[in-house]
Amino acid sequence: MDISVVVPLLNEVESLPELTAWISRVMEANRFTYEVILVDDGSRDGSWEAISGLHAQNPAIRGIKFRRNYGKSAALNTGFEAAQGNVIITMDADLQDSPDEIPELYRRIIEEKYDLISGWKAKRYDPLSKTIPTRLFNAATRSMSGIDNLHDFNCGLKAYRKAVVKNIEVYGEMHRYIPVIAKWAGFTKIGEQVVEHRARKYGTTKFGMSRFINGFLDLLSIFFVGKFGKRPMHFFGSMGVLSFFLGLVMAVWILAEKLIHISNNEKYRNATDQPLFYLALVAIIVGFQLFLTGFVAELVSRNSSERNNYQIEETL
Repeated sequence: MDISVVVPLLNEVESLPELTAWISRVMEANRFTYEVILVDDGSRDGSWEAISGLHAQNPAIRGIKFRRNYGKSAALNTGFEAAQGNVIITMDADLQDSPDEIPELYRRIIEEKYDLISGWKAKRYDPLSKTIPTRLFNAATRSMSGIDNLHDFNCGLKAYRKAVVKNIEVYGEMHRYIPVIAKWAGFTKIGEQVVEHRARKYGTTKFGMSRFINGFLDLLSIFFVGKFGKRPMHFFGSMGVLSFFLGLVMAVWILAEKLIHISNNEKYRNATDQPLFYLALVAIIVGFQLFLTGFVAELVSRNSSERNNYQIEETL
């Protein structure tokens, strides 16, 4: 199969007939073998009934229904597991992504050997309350991930080589950072394509303001797990040793200063009367706790079933 189109959706019953008909026209015009996987993330507006009807008309349209709402990341991950195509295309169900972009995305994956192509909606039809925070998050993600050639990490329209989606896991609200997850998994040939952004035709957005806070927390989480997930002692231990060393230096300084004053018969303050004493004490205790945290995390990591799960691209 050439292409699997994975579409997560929540209460998008109005747009599904138009979207699937558009995708089918594009696929047939380019003679692609394809499937469309519609993942219903707990809709309550009749979306599943619409999907069932579309499947009856066109067997290439498949459906997966969640019992309740789990979120976009869960829908994408489930769609990735079910996908059979050599190239997997993801797009939103709200008709803001154009299926006409699919042939060029497919060509770049197949001919230019990209692992992942992320869409960039250079011209957007979103309010400033959404576009300004999005730009800030994209800038922060570029800085932390080192993927400096992407302008929009969260664009729903993306294309993946099959090996990518079969070797990554998307959970929580990590769908915003799939390029980062792919990079940490060893898929480093990541490109970008300017795509059309269309105004929403039906319904309303399903994401509230909480997505900005959650997005920032997920970015910190994925950065830590990707970099230190298999060696947590390097993170906690380094910080612990540094804090312990600084506290020890301050303690030695206080002691040395007191001994110098005593030897010179000078008036001196008790160590406990100095603010520096308490800073030293806190630094030593925090350093010791961080070191123990790293030690415990290392034990957990070594006993994890994923401790020796590494990405192998090819064997002979």
